[in-house]
Amino acid sequence: MYEKFSAGFGLKNRHLQTVYASFFRKNVPIDFEVEEFVLSDGDFLECFWSYADKKEKQMPTVVLFHGLTGSYRSSYILGMIHALNSAGLNTVLMHFRGCGTKANLLPRSYHSGESGDALEFIQSLRKRNPLSDVYAVGFSLGANMLLKLLGEMAKNSLIKKAVAISAPMQLDTCANFINEGFSKIYQKRLVGDLNKSLDKKYDKHDMFSHINLKREDIVKLKTFWDFDGAYTAPVHGFKSAEDYYTKCSSRQFLKNIQTPTLIIHALDDPFMSSDVIPNENELSPFITLEVSQNGGHVGFVGGSIFKPEYWLEKRAIRFFS
Repeated sequence: MYEKFSAGFGLKNRHLQTVYASFFRKNVPIDFEVEEFVLSDGDFLECFWSYADKKEKQMPTVVLFHGLTGSYRSSYILGMIHALNSAGLNTVLMHFRGCGTKANLLPRSYHSGESGDALEFIQSLRKRNPLSDVYAVGFSLGANMLLKLLGEMAKNSLIKKAVAISAPMQLDTCANFINEGFSKIYQKRLVGDLNKSLDKKYDKHDMFSHINLKREDIVKLKTFWDFDGAYTAPVHGFKSAEDYYTKCSSRQFLKNIQTPTLIIHALDDPFMSSDVIPNENELSPFITLEVSQNGGHVGFVGGSIFKPEYWLEKRAIRFFS
């Protein structure tokens, strides 16, 4: 029986859970090998590999999918990679388009439902090493994408087991929640970063012809509804932000999942309300849903404020083993 999550002493606050590791965690340096994976449309993904043993590269591999504006610099990514490597598992962080060290080549980017890129990469892994199992861990946006992908693959899944952490499984509900109260602080930071990335695209592309938005009007995008309506939806072929949220929310795909999957969620997540948590009748028999009172957003820090323990890493390793 696994140990249920219990927030560390002095760490029960939802916001402290969410930001603690980013500000206070000292991460072990990771020696990455970088692969540029070329996609079928000519764009590319930066995939950062880290091996448990470089002499044994055919071992099981865990593919990691980061959250919105995340990367190999994110503390939750570095911590999970170090823990998985220590447990004898190879890892590869698949950066979404433009999230690594280089800008992607096309006017489009990535979004919460872009499962096609991940499918191409995982198919490549299975062809390269057909005898090596593939596992997956998704965080936040990456978790929503992963759950959608698992539902789309259904019985033809290429993944042996998967863990989805703090997934925004109902995107419109999350976009509304993060635009209220103190949560607007997170929205301001994230949308600000997205706006900066969009602004850089105007240096290389005629973005106005793609999304009908003048460069000087980017600063007017204040909410996720604004950004997704102005950029994400039109550049990725959706009719509107609402259309994008409706088609890409992973909750509707859960019943089709036929891969052993662990969904980890906290009731005090400051990015979303408990309304995003699916009902039992929406889950396939392959899903284990674990909901804790505390944990924040991709937090789940136990121990104490001066001696923290990162429970997510231990829980993922137990699930995979």
